[in-house]
Amino acid sequence: MDKLKMYIAGEWKKSRTGKKMTITNPANGEAIAEVPEGDEQDIHEAVNAARTAFESKTWQQFKPHERGRIIYEMAGKIRERKEELAHLETLDVGKPLSQAYADVEAAARYFEYYAGMADKILGETIPIEYGILDYTVREPVGVTAHIIPWNYPIQITSRSVAAAIVTGNAVVVKPAEDTPLTALKLAEIFAETNLPKGIFNVVTGYGYEVGAALSSHPDINHITFTGSVGTGTTVMMAAAKNVVPVTLELGGKSPNIVFADCDQDAALEWVVKSLIQNAGQTCSAGSRLIIHESIKEEFVGKLVEKLEGLTVGPGLSDPDIGPIVSQKQFERMKSFIEQAKEDEVDILTGGKEILVEENEGGFYFLPTVVNKVDPQSLLAQEEIFGPVLAVFSFQTEDEAIQLANNTEYGLVTGIWTTDVKRAHRVASKVRSGQVFINNYGAGGGIQMPFGGYKKSGFGREKGLEALRNYTQLKNVALKYD
Repeated sequence: MDKLKMYIAGEWKKSRTGKKMTITNPANGEAIAEVPEGDEQDIHEAVNAARTAFESKTWQQFKPHERGRIIYEMAGKIRERKEELAHLETLDVGKPLSQAYADVEAAARYFEYYAGMADKILGETIPIEYGILDYTVREPVGVTAHIIPWNYPIQITSRSVAAAIVTGNAVVVKPAEDTPLTALKLAEIFAETNLPKGIFNVVTGYGYEVGAALSSHPDINHITFTGSVGTGTTVMMAAAKNVVPVTLELGGKSPNIVFADCDQDAALEWVVKSLIQNAGQTCSAGSRLIIHESIKEEFVGKLVEKLEGLTVGPGLSDPDIGPIVSQKQFERMKSFIEQAKEDEVDILTGGKEILVEENEGGFYFLPTVVNKVDPQSLLAQEEIFGPVLAVFSFQTEDEAIQLANNTEYGLVTGIWTTDVKRAHRVASKVRSGQVFINNYGAGGGIQMPFGGYKKSGFGREKGLEALRNYTQLKNVALKYD
């Protein structure tokens, strides 16, 4: 079992208290690592280290293209270590190995993409009147906090950290207590570059302690958080006391809207993929199917058949579906199914846990399709974070749109139709941060702004839009005559 340390000011350190946390493999429940259980003092040390590094003459004199060169170097180093990183991600999260490889490549792409932006963060000149030169510049915000969820640790760490550092900030990362291993490995890789010490820091620990201390620290200048609505609200309240901006990505209850004229084979393939990726533990999972009643029976029949043919097992064997990340999440997901049974909805397939031979300590659940769901029920409204699909039917386009918008979330929507006018019409009416027409996900979407409406959060990550999170605008007016 690996015994790891946190990374502060370019040094590997134990927690101030000496306490440790045990990290387990969700595939079998076995311990795979020990990491420090940090506290408020560890966060204070990391934030101070980041502030010192940010204010240092060394970092202030770093040219933009030099920052970009380091970030680009990170992309290459991640690819060189893709085997190690993918195995760590699978051991930590439980996801199938092929999905972990895709996550590692996405992490490399984030560094690669943002590296090219380092010397292209531009201001503008604004015409005022004769004798005044007015212009804007974008400057780094300072020290940024990155609170990472447990479902896509290497991807989500990379996408925000790359953007923050390339714009000139110093960062403190707090990985999820269940899945900190690849964030610590990224620190190890950063240490191989000439990034000044203190620009990248990682503090491990529990959210209620380390996460709370980071989000309320008075010397943090921006917080990026991905996680639940409840925790996101707490983070935002803590940040508000220091008047600190936040970027929140808080999950979803995303629909695939399937019209009768669609390519059913393509729609079926992506309805399945959007449901089972990472065992449904995905904020953008397609957890609702809204389908025209004329094709519902045929389509859902094929869907059930396809799901029943999928493999479930430990991530390292690269099944279709891996385990749920923890017992806590496993029990939460099962509670929704128990409620569905009490509500007497139709469970067309799945709806139960299974034992996997030689991995009896793991948390495995069959992909589940639930029919005749009350649109106002918890099953229809709440993010379950598991491979559970709620099915609804519609007759008219307006009814489909109403069903799609009928939750407090608004992260992603899939639209399946060959009618281009209808596709654009529906896309304009769904309240969703991303809309995919005849596809779902667009290959990871490194370049596409990502974020939600309503309780899915606010602010955008990915793409050029994310650079706004980590810069602040300064206006300068020079009178020369």
